Amino acid sequence: MPKVRREKNSRIHKDVAKQGIMFNKDFGQHILKNPMIIQTMVEKAAMRPTDVVLEIGPGTGNMTVKMLEKAKKVIACEVDPRMVAELQKRVQGTPLQSKLQIMIGDVLKTQLPFFDLCVANIPYQISSPLVFKLLLHRPFFRCAVLMFQREFAERLVAKPGDKVYCRLSINTQLLARVDMLMKVGKNNFRPPPKVESNVVRIEPRNPPPPIDYREWDGLTRIAFVRKNKTLAAAFKQSTVLAVLEKNYKIHCSLQNKTLPENFDMKELVMDVLKEAKAEENRARTMDIDDFKELLYQFNLKGIHFA
Repeated sequence: MPKVRREKNSRIHKDVAKQGIMFNKDFGQHILKNPMIIQTMVEKAAMRPTDVVLEIGPGTGNMTVKMLEKAKKVIACEVDPRMVAELQKRVQGTPLQSKLQIMIGDVLKTQLPFFDLCVANIPYQISSPLVFKLLLHRPFFRCAVLMFQREFAERLVAKPGDKVYCRLSINTQLLARVDMLMKVGKNNFRPPPKVESNVVRIEPRNPPPPIDYREWDGLTRIAFVRKNKTLAAAFKQSTVLAVLEKNYKIHCSLQNKTLPENFDMKELVMDVLKEAKAEENRARTMDIDDFKELLYQFNLKGIHFA
Protein backbone atom coordinates (compact mmCIF):
# COMPACT_ATOMS: atom_id res chain seq x y z
CA MET A 1 0.00 0.00 0.00
CA PRO A 2 2.72 2.60 0.85
CA LYS A 3 4.33 1.84 -2.55
CA VAL A 4 1.08 2.69 -4.38
CA ARG A 5 0.78 5.97 -2.42
CA ARG A 6 4.37 6.94 -3.22
CA GLU A 7 3.74 6.30 -6.91
CA LYS A 8 0.53 8.33 -6.73
CA ASN A 9 2.33 11.25 -5.03
CA SER A 10 5.09 11.12 -7.63
CA ARG A 11 2.52 11.10 -10.44
CA ILE A 12 0.77 14.15 -8.95
CA HIS A 13 4.06 16.08 -8.81
CA LYS A 14 4.74 15.17 -12.46
CA ASP A 15 1.25 16.30 -13.43
CA VAL A 16 1.82 19.63 -11.68
CA ALA A 17 5.14 20.04 -13.52
CA LYS A 18 3.51 19.14 -16.86
CA GLN A 19 0.95 21.91 -16.41
CA GLY A 20 3.80 24.38 -16.07
CA ILE A 21 3.26 25.17 -12.39
CA MET A 22 6.55 26.52 -11.09
CA PHE A 23 6.86 26.57 -7.32
CA ASN A 24 6.93 30.16 -6.10
CA LYS A 25 9.86 31.00 -3.81
CA ASP A 26 8.13 34.23 -2.72
CA PHE A 27 5.44 32.04 -1.13
CA GLY A 28 8.06 29.69 0.36
CA GLN A 29 6.73 26.78 -1.70
CA HIS A 30 8.69 23.63 -0.97
CA ILE A 31 6.40 20.61 -1.23
CA LEU A 32 6.98 17.88 1.36
CA LYS A 33 7.24 14.69 -0.71
CA ASN A 34 8.27 12.01 1.84
CA PRO A 35 5.10 10.06 2.83
CA MET A 36 6.73 8.74 6.03
CA ILE A 37 7.28 12.27 7.39
CA ILE A 38 3.73 13.25 6.46
CA GLN A 39 2.45 10.14 8.23
CA THR A 40 4.51 10.89 11.35
CA MET A 41 3.31 14.52 11.53
CA VAL A 42 -0.31 13.41 11.29
CA GLU A 43 0.22 10.71 13.95
CA LYS A 44 1.97 13.14 16.35
CA ALA A 45 -1.08 15.43 16.19
CA ALA A 46 -3.20 12.59 17.69
CA MET A 47 -6.07 13.41 15.34
CA ARG A 48 -9.62 12.39 16.27
CA PRO A 49 -12.54 11.67 13.90
CA THR A 50 -14.37 14.69 15.40
CA ASP A 51 -11.49 17.17 14.83
CA VAL A 52 -11.46 20.25 12.64
CA VAL A 53 -7.88 20.71 11.36
CA LEU A 54 -6.30 23.91 10.06
CA GLU A 55 -3.58 23.47 7.42
CA ILE A 56 -1.52 26.44 6.23
CA GLY A 57 0.10 26.16 2.82
CA PRO A 58 -1.31 22.79 1.69
CA GLY A 59 0.50 22.93 -1.67
CA THR A 60 -0.55 20.01 -3.86
CA GLY A 61 -2.33 18.34 -0.93
CA ASN A 62 -0.11 15.40 0.10
CA MET A 63 -0.73 16.03 3.80
CA THR A 64 -4.25 17.37 3.24
CA VAL A 65 -5.46 14.04 1.85
CA LYS A 66 -3.96 12.12 4.78
CA MET A 67 -5.76 14.38 7.26
CA LEU A 68 -9.06 14.27 5.37
CA GLU A 69 -9.01 10.49 5.84
CA LYS A 70 -8.78 10.91 9.64
CA ALA A 71 -10.49 14.17 10.59
CA LYS A 72 -14.04 15.50 10.45
CA LYS A 73 -12.93 18.51 8.38
CA VAL A 74 -9.76 20.16 7.05
CA ILE A 75 -9.62 23.92 6.50
CA ALA A 76 -6.76 24.56 4.08
CA CYS A 77 -5.46 28.13 3.88
CA GLU A 78 -3.62 28.77 0.60
CA VAL A 79 -2.40 32.03 -0.97
CA ASP A 80 -1.63 30.63 -4.45
CA PRO A 81 -4.73 30.12 -6.69
CA ARG A 82 -2.80 27.56 -8.80
CA MET A 83 -2.30 25.32 -5.76
CA VAL A 84 -5.97 25.80 -4.81
CA ALA A 85 -6.97 24.47 -8.23
CA GLU A 86 -4.67 21.44 -7.82
CA LEU A 87 -6.07 20.70 -4.37
CA GLN A 88 -9.67 20.95 -5.57
CA LYS A 89 -8.90 18.68 -8.53
CA ARG A 90 -7.30 16.13 -6.24
CA VAL A 91 -10.42 15.56 -4.10
CA GLN A 92 -13.05 16.22 -6.76
CA GLY A 93 -15.57 13.42 -7.05
CA THR A 94 -14.21 11.59 -3.97
CA PRO A 95 -15.82 11.16 -0.52
CA LEU A 96 -13.14 13.55 0.82
CA GLN A 97 -14.44 16.53 -1.17
CA SER A 98 -17.21 17.42 1.30
CA LYS A 99 -14.72 17.42 4.23
CA LEU A 100 -12.39 20.01 2.66
CA GLN A 101 -12.84 23.76 3.07
CA ILE A 102 -10.38 26.03 1.25
CA MET A 103 -9.60 29.57 2.40
CA ILE A 104 -7.84 31.59 -0.30
CA GLY A 105 -5.57 34.36 0.97
CA ASP A 106 -2.74 35.40 3.27
CA VAL A 107 -3.18 33.57 6.59
CA LEU A 108 -1.62 36.51 8.49
CA LYS A 109 -4.34 38.84 7.18
CA THR A 110 -7.17 36.34 7.60
CA GLN A 111 -9.39 35.91 10.64
CA LEU A 112 -8.88 32.29 11.62
CA PRO A 113 -11.96 30.07 12.06
CA PHE A 114 -12.48 27.61 14.92
CA PHE A 115 -10.14 24.61 14.75
CA ASP A 116 -8.98 21.81 17.09
CA LEU A 117 -5.55 21.17 15.56
CA CYS A 118 -3.13 22.92 13.23
CA VAL A 119 -0.85 20.66 11.18
CA ALA A 120 1.26 22.26 8.48
CA ASN A 121 4.47 22.58 6.52
CA ILE A 122 4.36 26.37 6.66
CA PRO A 123 6.14 28.97 4.53
CA TYR A 124 9.21 29.67 6.68
CA GLN A 125 9.19 33.45 6.17
CA ILE A 126 5.94 33.78 8.19
CA SER A 127 7.07 31.52 11.07
CA SER A 128 7.28 34.09 13.88
CA PRO A 129 4.09 36.12 13.22
CA LEU A 130 2.17 32.91 12.56
CA VAL A 131 3.21 31.31 15.88
CA PHE A 132 1.90 34.30 17.83
CA LYS A 133 -1.24 34.61 15.71
CA LEU A 134 -2.00 30.99 16.60
CA LEU A 135 -1.13 31.36 20.31
CA LEU A 136 -3.28 34.48 20.73
CA HIS A 137 -6.19 32.89 18.82
CA ARG A 138 -9.38 32.19 20.75
CA PRO A 139 -11.01 29.80 21.38
CA PHE A 140 -8.00 27.65 22.22
CA PHE A 141 -6.90 24.86 19.91
CA ARG A 142 -5.53 21.59 21.30
CA CYS A 143 -2.12 21.53 19.65
CA ALA A 144 -0.15 22.43 16.53
CA VAL A 145 2.38 20.22 14.73
CA LEU A 146 4.40 22.49 12.47
CA MET A 147 7.46 22.28 10.21
CA PHE A 148 9.96 25.12 10.71
CA GLN A 149 13.45 26.03 9.57
CA ARG A 150 15.81 24.25 12.00
CA GLU A 151 17.33 27.42 13.50
CA PHE A 152 13.86 28.83 14.21
CA ALA A 153 12.71 25.56 15.82
CA GLU A 154 15.81 25.50 18.02
CA ARG A 155 15.07 29.04 19.24
CA LEU A 156 11.49 28.03 20.07
CA VAL A 157 12.63 25.32 22.50
CA ALA A 158 15.80 27.03 23.84
CA LYS A 159 16.29 27.35 27.62
CA PRO A 160 17.95 30.14 29.67
CA GLY A 161 21.71 30.04 29.12
CA ASP A 162 21.47 28.39 25.69
CA LYS A 163 23.29 30.27 22.94
CA VAL A 164 20.11 30.66 20.85
CA TYR A 165 17.84 31.59 23.82
CA CYS A 166 16.01 34.79 22.87
CA ARG A 167 12.79 36.76 23.14
CA LEU A 168 11.06 34.30 20.80
CA SER A 169 11.96 31.46 23.22
CA ILE A 170 10.55 33.05 26.36
CA ASN A 171 7.48 34.63 24.73
CA THR A 172 6.47 31.33 23.14
CA GLN A 173 7.13 29.28 26.28
CA LEU A 174 5.07 31.71 28.38
CA LEU A 175 2.03 30.87 26.24
CA ALA A 176 2.70 27.24 25.30
CA ARG A 177 4.55 24.02 25.93
CA VAL A 178 6.93 23.44 23.01
CA ASP A 179 8.54 20.09 22.10
CA MET A 180 10.93 19.15 19.31
CA LEU A 181 9.61 16.11 17.43
CA MET A 182 12.05 15.35 14.60
CA LYS A 183 14.64 16.63 12.16
CA VAL A 184 13.82 16.71 8.45
CA GLY A 185 16.54 16.92 5.79
CA LYS A 186 16.21 19.27 2.80
CA ASN A 187 16.01 16.36 0.32
CA ASN A 188 12.54 15.48 1.62
CA PHE A 189 11.16 18.50 -0.25
CA ARG A 190 10.65 19.43 -3.86
CA PRO A 191 12.34 21.69 -4.76
CA PRO A 192 14.88 21.21 -1.91
CA PRO A 193 15.17 24.36 0.26
CA LYS A 194 18.58 25.78 1.22
CA VAL A 195 17.96 25.03 4.90
CA GLU A 196 17.32 22.00 7.13
CA SER A 197 13.99 21.68 8.92
CA ASN A 198 12.50 20.44 12.19
CA VAL A 199 8.98 19.49 13.26
CA VAL A 200 7.75 21.05 16.51
CA ARG A 201 4.66 20.38 18.64
CA ILE A 202 3.10 23.47 20.28
CA GLU A 203 0.45 23.04 22.97
CA PRO A 204 -1.15 26.27 24.25
CA ARG A 205 -1.31 26.76 28.01
CA ASN A 206 -5.00 26.66 28.87
CA PRO A 207 -5.86 28.66 30.87
CA PRO A 208 -3.14 31.14 29.86
CA PRO A 209 -0.96 32.78 32.55
CA PRO A 210 -2.74 35.74 34.22
CA ILE A 211 -0.47 38.32 32.58
CA ASP A 212 -1.17 41.22 30.22
CA TYR A 213 0.72 39.91 27.19
CA ARG A 214 1.33 43.41 25.77
CA GLU A 215 3.06 44.39 29.03
CA TRP A 216 5.11 41.19 29.02
CA ASP A 217 6.11 41.68 25.38
CA GLY A 218 7.17 45.27 26.07
CA LEU A 219 9.40 44.22 28.98
CA THR A 220 11.08 41.33 27.15
CA ARG A 221 11.61 43.53 24.06
CA ILE A 222 13.73 45.94 26.14
CA ALA A 223 15.61 43.19 28.01
CA PHE A 224 16.51 41.15 24.90
CA VAL A 225 17.67 44.00 22.63
CA ARG A 226 21.13 43.30 24.06
CA LYS A 227 20.58 39.99 25.85
CA ASN A 228 24.18 39.83 27.13
CA LYS A 229 24.00 43.27 28.74
CA THR A 230 22.85 43.79 32.32
CA LEU A 231 19.28 44.98 32.84
CA ALA A 232 20.67 48.17 34.37
CA ALA A 233 22.46 48.92 31.07
CA ALA A 234 19.41 48.00 28.98
CA PHE A 235 17.09 50.30 30.97
CA LYS A 236 19.47 53.28 30.94
CA GLN A 237 18.93 53.77 27.20
CA SER A 238 17.39 57.22 26.60
CA THR A 239 14.83 55.88 24.10
CA VAL A 240 13.67 53.26 26.64
CA LEU A 241 13.37 55.84 29.44
CA ALA A 242 11.44 58.22 27.17
CA VAL A 243 8.79 55.57 26.39
CA LEU A 244 8.52 54.48 30.03
CA GLU A 245 8.19 58.11 31.19
CA LYS A 246 5.38 58.73 28.69
CA ASN A 247 3.55 55.60 29.90
CA TYR A 248 4.16 56.59 33.54
CA LYS A 249 2.66 60.06 33.04
CA ILE A 250 -0.42 58.55 31.39
CA HIS A 251 -0.75 56.12 34.31
CA CYS A 252 -0.46 58.96 36.85
CA SER A 253 -3.03 61.01 34.96
CA LEU A 254 -5.51 58.12 34.96
CA GLN A 255 -4.91 57.61 38.70
CA ASN A 256 -5.16 61.37 39.47
CA LYS A 257 -1.61 61.30 40.82
CA THR A 258 0.57 64.40 40.71
CA LEU A 259 4.17 64.07 39.58
CA PRO A 260 6.74 65.47 42.05
CA GLU A 261 8.65 68.51 40.73
CA ASN A 262 12.00 66.74 40.82
CA PHE A 263 10.69 63.54 39.17
CA ASP A 264 13.43 61.46 37.51
CA MET A 265 12.32 58.41 35.48
CA LYS A 266 15.80 56.91 35.36
CA GLU A 267 16.07 57.06 39.15
CA LEU A 268 12.68 55.36 39.59
CA VAL A 269 13.55 52.57 37.13
CA MET A 270 16.95 51.95 38.76
CA ASP A 271 15.30 51.86 42.20
CA VAL A 272 12.93 49.12 41.00
CA LEU A 273 15.79 47.06 39.55
CA LYS A 274 17.76 47.50 42.77
CA GLU A 275 14.83 46.46 45.01
CA ALA A 276 14.22 43.44 42.76
CA LYS A 277 17.95 42.58 42.94
CA ALA A 278 17.90 42.48 39.15
CA GLU A 279 20.42 45.21 38.18
CA GLU A 280 23.14 42.74 37.22
CA ASN A 281 20.79 40.16 35.70
CA ARG A 282 21.10 39.43 32.00
CA ALA A 283 18.16 38.45 29.81
CA ARG A 284 20.03 35.44 28.37
CA THR A 285 19.99 33.70 31.78
CA MET A 286 16.54 34.78 33.04
CA ASP A 287 13.61 32.37 33.03
CA ILE A 288 9.85 33.01 32.90
CA ASP A 289 9.52 33.34 36.70
CA ASP A 290 12.33 35.93 36.77
CA PHE A 291 10.52 38.08 34.21
CA LYS A 292 7.14 37.60 35.89
CA GLU A 293 8.58 38.88 39.18
CA LEU A 294 10.29 41.82 37.46
CA LEU A 295 7.10 42.81 35.62
CA TYR A 296 5.18 42.66 38.92
CA GLN A 297 7.74 44.93 40.62
CA PHE A 298 7.64 47.48 37.79
CA ASN A 299 3.82 47.52 37.68
CA LEU A 300 3.72 47.91 41.48
CA LYS A 301 5.53 51.25 41.05
CA GLY A 302 3.27 52.34 38.22
CA ILE A 303 5.76 51.57 35.45
CA HIS A 304 4.06 50.08 32.40
CA PHE A 305 5.32 48.75 29.09
CA ALA A 306 2.16 49.00 26.98
